[in-house]
Amino acid sequence: MAVSGRPKLKKAFKKARVIAPLYTSGPVALTSDGKLLATCVGEEVVLTDISTGGELCRFAGDTEDITSLCITPSSKYLAIFTASLSLKIYEIPHSGPTTEKIKPIRTVSKAHESPVHVCTADPTSTLLASGSADGIVKVWDLAHGYITHVFRGHGGVVSALTFNYPQDPTSVAQSGPIRLVTGSVDTHIRIFNLTDGASTSSGGGKPEAVLDGHVSVPRGLDVSPDGKWLVSGGRDSVVLLWDLKPAGGASSKPSKKSGKGKNVEAGPQLVKTILALERVEAVGFIKDPSAFHQKLDELRFYVGGQKGVVTVRGADEEKDVVTLGEKRTRQLTEDEEEQRQIVNILYSPLAETLVSVHADQNIMVYSLQQQQLTKQLIGYNDEIVDATFVLSNTPEKTPLLALATNSSLIRVYSPETLDARLLEGHTDIVLALEKSVDGLFLASGSKDKSMRIWAPHQIGEASSSWSYSCVAVCNGHAESVGAVALSKVADDSTNKNLRFAFTGSQDRTIKMWDLSEVSLDTARNGDIVQCKSLTTHKAHEKDINALDVSPNDKLLVSGSQDRTAKVYAIEYSRSSNSVRGELQVLGTCKGHKRGVWSVRFCRSNRVLATGSGDKTVKLWNLDDFSCIKTFEGHTNSVLRVDFFNAGAQLVSTASDGLVKVWGIHDEECNATLDNHEDKVWALAISSDERTIVSGGADSMVTFWEDCTEETEVEQENQRAEFILKDQEFQNYVSLGDYKRAIQLALSLGQPGRLLKLFTDVISSVSDDKDSVSGNGLLDQVVRTLEGPDFVKLLAFVRTWNTSAKGSAVAQMVLNAIFKNLSADEILEYFKNEDALKAWQSGTKVKDVSAGGDPLREMVQALIPYSQRHLARMERLLQESYVVDFILGEMDNGMLGNGLDDDDSMEID
Repeated sequence: MAVSGRPKLKKAFKKARVIAPLYTSGPVALTSDGKLLATCVGEEVVLTDISTGGELCRFAGDTEDITSLCITPSSKYLAIFTASLSLKIYEIPHSGPTTEKIKPIRTVSKAHESPVHVCTADPTSTLLASGSADGIVKVWDLAHGYITHVFRGHGGVVSALTFNYPQDPTSVAQSGPIRLVTGSVDTHIRIFNLTDGASTSSGGGKPEAVLDGHVSVPRGLDVSPDGKWLVSGGRDSVVLLWDLKPAGGASSKPSKKSGKGKNVEAGPQLVKTILALERVEAVGFIKDPSAFHQKLDELRFYVGGQKGVVTVRGADEEKDVVTLGEKRTRQLTEDEEEQRQIVNILYSPLAETLVSVHADQNIMVYSLQQQQLTKQLIGYNDEIVDATFVLSNTPEKTPLLALATNSSLIRVYSPETLDARLLEGHTDIVLALEKSVDGLFLASGSKDKSMRIWAPHQIGEASSSWSYSCVAVCNGHAESVGAVALSKVADDSTNKNLRFAFTGSQDRTIKMWDLSEVSLDTARNGDIVQCKSLTTHKAHEKDINALDVSPNDKLLVSGSQDRTAKVYAIEYSRSSNSVRGELQVLGTCKGHKRGVWSVRFCRSNRVLATGSGDKTVKLWNLDDFSCIKTFEGHTNSVLRVDFFNAGAQLVSTASDGLVKVWGIHDEECNATLDNHEDKVWALAISSDERTIVSGGADSMVTFWEDCTEETEVEQENQRAEFILKDQEFQNYVSLGDYKRAIQLALSLGQPGRLLKLFTDVISSVSDDKDSVSGNGLLDQVVRTLEGPDFVKLLAFVRTWNTSAKGSAVAQMVLNAIFKNLSADEILEYFKNEDALKAWQSGTKVKDVSAGGDPLREMVQALIPYSQRHLARMERLLQESYVVDFILGEMDNGMLGNGLDDDDSMEID
């Protein structure tokens, strides 16, 4: 009997959203409108909608790493070069998200002799240029897939490519010939004329000009819209501006003037050298659509590289015009600087955005109009070790998700748009996260032996200008801080939500910290409070893994690798002059056979939950610290546990990759959620308890949304529909309308009833000479079946044919099918999408493609059993002849006199 007032159990959850790896490494491309981003995830290319952060589609690879890719300016084609030296051309879909992998429309198996590291398309989206590691540049016709030009002579790896194709929007005629500008590791920049001159195939493919100005490899090249200016940047920390059409040499071909036996060639000239003070990895012009021709002092260009920030500069001044990106507040180590440097910058003139790609797989989107960060996408989170929900400091109090990964940077996500921020402050990997009672403050513990408190703040008026800043630091532990806990009750006297905090460390001690001086005003002022330790308690014999404070701030519990959980009484008092805090041990929870990974107080009952490496979750009584319940079901260590649904249920995560929801009163597993392939370290529950978030070592974050009510309504509707159909089925059977009864049994998916019906149909008409198969009713049923019902019937027939009991009916149905339908008609049935779904439901196969062709699969399953049944019938027939022979012999011996004659002969 149910207890009144007990909350309704949540037993159904759906996968609402997933934060999966977006970018692991390799090249990146952007559509011309700045809305779609193509990134590499392993050996595949993922197309992402920047505004929502959602995956639109994936492009099938060839199991080899992708070395270069580009999207045509028309956003119609995607070109990919892989380590297998192949070129694949894909058509970009614009119909919305799809789960099917996009196949290439054209494949060139051996496009180059060496890996291709750079490629680009011309402004008309008709030509594709690719540069390989052996110094060869090829130009391809995208529409037809053949090579138009081959350029040799580069002194090593081709490092940069760009087209020079001026097209004046005010003029119908083309402004000039098409040129290709290349850079290689020999530090030279070469210009090839693709239209006419010596650079064409007929002219030997020699460069029209060779520019010598860099002393290191040039990594970025770009040409102004009018084709007059060239900007180049390299790892020699300089940006060079070149005049491609200097006075006296503005013709399409460089002219030669003789004077006193010397030839003077009028070609491109270096007009400006700008110190970048960093290794430049990307450079390009900021294009002004209102001005096709620009003077030198009107040029603006972007630069990015070693420092990890994007600078927009003018050609007539040395100072930065705009700096996009946060400047470092501290000196970075060499490894940190290498991880956060820019490896590429993508520019969209239509959207007026710059997208910077960093070595640590982070992607920043900047608005040139607003001159600030508008979106940040995290490419790869690595191993996720903890998660918690926090709230933004806005009137809407938007929920945000904070993640601790295998990094010193904390990720804070907006779940709706996947816009993220990186919180920089710790110097080593962050191990634990905890939110304050109001959700505004975030606490983090790290391997750098410290805990930090973070608070939200607005950088500007835009909704995307939110961020977090460090407001307090707690230093004092001798080892890594692996567990943190904040107070759960606000201080009414000071109207503050932070009173104290606890940290647990590998040094086996628990420290209590005074947070009374930390507030949102501290964040606004930019101050960092150095918190004072109130007490240090030697707690366990091994590492402390977890801490939690009771809802009334009276108790603290700690879980350790020594297989115990200890409960302490918190003594905290604050006066005008001093703050005092103490811990007193109340009891120890013993019973786990392995280390305790997680501890959590119930918010509505005096119980405590612990998760352990012994694969169990235990519930403890806080009065006598005895174990009152044990939940078993995980096949590996339980890593996280928490209460929800008013304390009526538990949720746990484990190393087996599963998330389990438990009913506390009945001690049963209500739901098992499976979407991870590795240990699930992180667990967070939203404030309304409708969403569970799990994060694992597979770099996957899954949002599980409660759908219990929707599932129950759907099940009730299905039950009502089933009752109506069942009654209708009984009516058809009683009326002898076998045709409609069979169709209804097929729709209900009841093979048992269907077998009985066909048995009745076959026995009702023993021999119908006018029918094709010998049974007119069976012929009528087979001819009137629709595609899904027909395919589902074949699936049931295949099952019946595996047993001697149902084989007779199966063979009769197959006889009727093959005599009433042609092979082409049966093939058409299996081409129907709804029919394939019916085949899946009838055969219990999750993916039709995994088993190959369904029709072939069905035939291959029918043949061996049919042969076995035929052999059995032939054997029975032969045995019946033996019986007839024996009976005949017995008749002859009983009625004849052969026996008497034999006996008389023996007597003689």
